[in-house]
This record gives sequence, C-alpha cells and structure tokens, in this order.
Amino acid sequence: MKFNVRSTIIISIFTAISACGMNTNGTANTELSDTNIDQNEKLSIVQVFKKNEDLPMNERIELFYKLKKESPTAYDFENEEALNFYGYQLLWNNKDQDAFLIFKMLVSEFPNSPNVYDSYGEIYLKMGDKNQALINYKKSLELNPDNFNAEDQIAFILDPSKTPENPADKFLKVYQVAEYKKDLDELGNKIITTHPNVFKFISEKDFRKLIDEKKSLITPTTTFAEFIWHCDEIIASVNCSHTSVSGFYEELEMLPVALSFPMQTRWINDQLFVIDPMNNGSQVNIKEEIISINGLPVRDLVKEIYKHLPSQGYIETTKRHLFNVWSTCLIPYAMNFPDSYTITLKGSEKPIVLNKAQEKRILLTDPSIQNCKKDLCLEFIDNDKTALLTIGSFNYYKFRDSYAYFKDFIDSCFLEINSKKSKNLIIDVRHNGGGSQSASIHLLRYLVDKPFTYYSEAQFDGKKEKIEGEESVNPYENRYDGKLYFLIDGVGNSTTGHFMSIVKVLNLGTVIGEELGSNQFCSAGGKTFRLPNTKLVYTVADNTHESMATSLPDETGILPDIYVTQSADEYLNKIDAVKESALKLIEKNEK
Repeated sequence: MKFNVRSTIIISIFTAISACGMNTNGTANTELSDTNIDQNEKLSIVQVFKKNEDLPMNERIELFYKLKKESPTAYDFENEEALNFYGYQLLWNNKDQDAFLIFKMLVSEFPNSPNVYDSYGEIYLKMGDKNQALINYKKSLELNPDNFNAEDQIAFILDPSKTPENPADKFLKVYQVAEYKKDLDELGNKIITTHPNVFKFISEKDFRKLIDEKKSLITPTTTFAEFIWHCDEIIASVNCSHTSVSGFYEELEMLPVALSFPMQTRWINDQLFVIDPMNNGSQVNIKEEIISINGLPVRDLVKEIYKHLPSQGYIETTKRHLFNVWSTCLIPYAMNFPDSYTITLKGSEKPIVLNKAQEKRILLTDPSIQNCKKDLCLEFIDNDKTALLTIGSFNYYKFRDSYAYFKDFIDSCFLEINSKKSKNLIIDVRHNGGGSQSASIHLLRYLVDKPFTYYSEAQFDGKKEKIEGEESVNPYENRYDGKLYFLIDGVGNSTTGHFMSIVKVLNLGTVIGEELGSNQFCSAGGKTFRLPNTKLVYTVADNTHESMATSLPDETGILPDIYVTQSADEYLNKIDAVKESALKLIEKNEK
C-alpha cells in the first residue's frame, strides 16, 4: 500500500472505508476497566508491539509468535490492516529496519494479500533494493490486477524517467472513442460486481440505460474533462455516499483558473446568493441573488448539477452542501466550460458580464458554525445549566490508537457534566463525516437507559466472526439522565447516520436541524479502482453495515423533530440558526 502517494486510497481506506464499520475485528485497550470493555472483544496485538518498544523488533516479533501459539484467540492476530498501518507508522518515523521486519512478517502471515506485498515492495524500494521491490510489486499485481499503485511502481522501476501525468494536461486531453466507451463499460461492470447494494436505489435497467446514454455522447472530440463529468453522473446514480470519484478534487485540480466560476455562491432555500464576489466586487454585491447564468435559470442549472453529486439514498441536503462547497468548480463542468459568464440578478434586467476568475477557491467550512476549532469540545452555558458537546468526527479507531483519546475525552466530559448537574445536554454532530463504530457506541452508552445492539447487519468479504457492535452492550452506570438535544445537518454521514438512527428510534432526545445526510443503512468499505485507458480513479463501496434502527426508511436521512433552515442573512452574519433554535427551545421548556 502506497500511503504517501495514493491520497485517494488513503481517503477511502481511513474515512469512507471504515466510516460505517471496519471489516476487521475490533481491538481494545488492555488497560480499560471491565465495565468499559466487551468481554468478547479481542486484545490488540499492535498494542503489544508498542508497549514493548524497549525490545528490539526481532524480539517483539518473537513475542508475537509466542502469544499466537499460547493464546491464539486472545489477540487480533488476523488484523492485517492494523498491523500494516503499524508498519507504516514505523516507516513514517524513519524506522526503516523495524518497518522492514514488520512487512516481512506480514508477507509470511498473509501470503495471499496483495496489500502486504505492496507494502513490502515499498520498503524495499525505499531501502534501495529495486530488484526485490520489483518482485514484490509484481506479486501484489498478480494477486490483485486492480492494484494500479503496483502497476505504476513497476513502470517507474523499469523506467525511472517516467513521470506522473500532470492533471492540468489531462483537462483537454482527447482519448479514442473506443477507449472512452470501454472505460464506461468497465466503470459500470466494476460498480455492479463490487457494490453489494448497487440496485437498491436505482434499477439495473435504468443504470445500464444511463451508461448507454453516456456512451452515445462520446465523440472524436470528447475531452477527459467532459468524460469525468459523465462518470460523476453514473457514479452518483447509485445513490451511495461511499461511492465516488475524488470528492471533486481531481476536477478542481485540472480546471484552468480562467474557466472557474468567478464568484462564491450559496444555494439557500432554492435561491442562489452571492457570498463573495471575489474580483467582481465592483459590479456585484454580497447577498445579491443570481437568477440566471449565461441565460440558464439557476434552478435548472442546480438540478443538473445535483445529478452528478453523490449522496445516500435520495437525500438532497448532502447535494446542497456539496454544491455550496464546490460551486466555483461545478458550474463550469455543468455548463461545458464557457469562456465567459454573464449573470442576471434579481430585480435587474441588465445582464452583467463577469470578470474572469483570478484564482480557484472552494469553501470547505461553514463560518456561521463556531463551536470550537477542534473536532471535539465541551462548553457550558447559562451557569452550567446547559452543556454543549461538539462531536465533529467519529474518526477515532482502536487500531490507530486514536480511540483512546476519544474515550478519555468523552469520559472526562460526562464526569464534568454530571458533577455540574447540567440539566440539558446539546450534542452537535453537524459536519461529522463518520468514523469508527467504537466511538459511536462509547458515546451512546452514556445516553441510553437500557442495553442495545448497535448493528442489525454487518456484512463484508472475509468476515469470520462477529465484530464490535453485533453484541448487546449495557449503558454506563454514570450515564447522563438530563434532557438531550441533537443538532444535525446534511453533511453528517456514515457512522453519524448509525448514531442518529439509534438516537431516533430510542427517542433519546429532541433532534434539531435539517435532514441528516445519512441513516441507519450504509454501504461502506471501499475498493479503489482505475480505469484502464483514461486512468480515472474511483472508489466503490463493498460492504453493508446497518444499525438496529431497521424500522426507519432507507431512502431518507434521519429527520429532525424541529426543522431549522438558515437564511442568507444568518449565514452572512455568522448566526448559527440551528444552535440558537436549540437554546431558545431549552429556555422555553424551563419556563
């Protein structure tokens, strides 16, 4: 695995892949008390390596085999992902010889895994042994013909003068019609054979029809930029938040600056407002509403763009958030890259020709939400009567050691909340893209008042036994028993959907905001592929994880009890309408 090069694979493996549940056995901190640990959960063998860092690596490996022989079911010896990640941690810390020994051990332990041969090839390459690197990369490619990293490394070793293709050069690149069509067929076939729920939200007939329609649009002059936009629509049609191209980073990277839409906009309540005119400030003001762009009504434009944006089920709040982040990039692709942009503003009949963009800019954060600068934080309001707990991510995994940080934070929070006897607790999971079920379960155990089973289903290739979440767990004795409020939005994805679906069916508190970007059903995991001709990289979900909340519909996100929409004025004035609504409700309930 090439962590330092394949950024799209890093994203798919450590966010999308594991966001709805890892297809490995859970690991545990051996220092956890009996009340806080599932007795059926295996201990982490990686932790054994780390707790014995005073020993030479060869002695730690001897300990690995000793424990495997004496206690074969006590530790997660089969957790290839965790062990491989540990090897990379050593590599990133310039402990090359230790990393080498770990990867060598993994090749012995997992002889049919293309991933460990890829890692072994990488460490050989870093240590200067190109012959052994070549042997291992070839073995990896033999075991997995889709491992394009191995393919690239082999080509580099055989011809060091080869350089990666510049994304900007691909924008206007034209491939043969036959190559485009073969790649579209390949894309469709990979999605069908990989995704376990590919036809849950679209029929096979409609999916194949869409591919045929895109093939009919291919001409001898079709550029790669036009082709990737076709692929975006095919992938989005599956309605799976874990199946995508690159989050539009590739589209943005290769888009020429001059073709970028030269203003930042925000789609609010079916209206398109200017939130930053950029280099057009002399002719367009902030908060003005755009009615049309190059004669095309913005509602029609946004409707077309939505077809190319991935989301879970039929959830549109996610698409709206994606549009608001990437609008300067999406508008050019949807309009086939016009040389100039002419807009019409509400209340004005005179069209305005915009200056060409001088920079490419996207908006990844919402300035109106200002809880804290970290993913996790706790604050108290109204003389400690109300606690506000921000959970900006569940991306804390046991095999990466980050779970211990999450657990300690949550434990300390509830110790403080309970000691201050806060009557109300607001839990803000907005902009939470998901993460580990371990983190989600740990938080839920402070909120529930009876035992629960997190997953109703967890299916993935290679599963041999139950994973964390498939056994019933108990509430913590010091659970919170005050009033609960939850803040949600369309960005909340993956594990956040599992978390909130359980909140919903157990009626744990009042949910405030907009439709969540996810629910109890999640096609997660992810295999990353590359099309053979155009070399487009994309990821397809390959497992299924569903929470206990099976009574809820799969097509829609978790719905709030109180809908709150943010106006343009609130956004521009940095007023957190959702949070303010929760605080007003608390004030009303206490009168």
